Amino acid sequence: VPFVQVVGGKVKKPGKRGRKPAKIDLKAKLERSRQSARECRARKKLRYQYLEELVSSRERAICALREELEMYKQWCMAMDQGKIPSEIKALLTGEEQGKAQQNSTKLAKAGKTEANSSNL
Repeated sequence: VPFVQVVGGKVKKPGKRGRKPAKIDLKAKLERSRQSARECRARKKLRYQYLEELVSSRERAICALREELEMYKQWCMAMDQGKIPSEIKALLTGEEQGKAQQNSTKLAKAGKTEANSSNL
């Protein structure tokens, strides 16, 4: 036998607390349901669009990396045959020129600092 409470002469059965829900208009409830379904479909559509864009951008990145890897393989094969690819020569000469420019810039800055300190 479930617990029964007597309060002020009235018998109370255990159950949900609070007020009983008011009778909700069926048409309003159906409209809210339809609206909720529309919003859910819109969110789903946006989520799928985002995921498709993400996949396509990752696929493009993969293709670019594969091309880069193939280029490096070609360079390695050429160097194995004793040839130095022109791209590597350009990189090496570019680095040497870059180092020479950095050194000349450092020397020029050092000369300016010495000139400034002698003026003080």
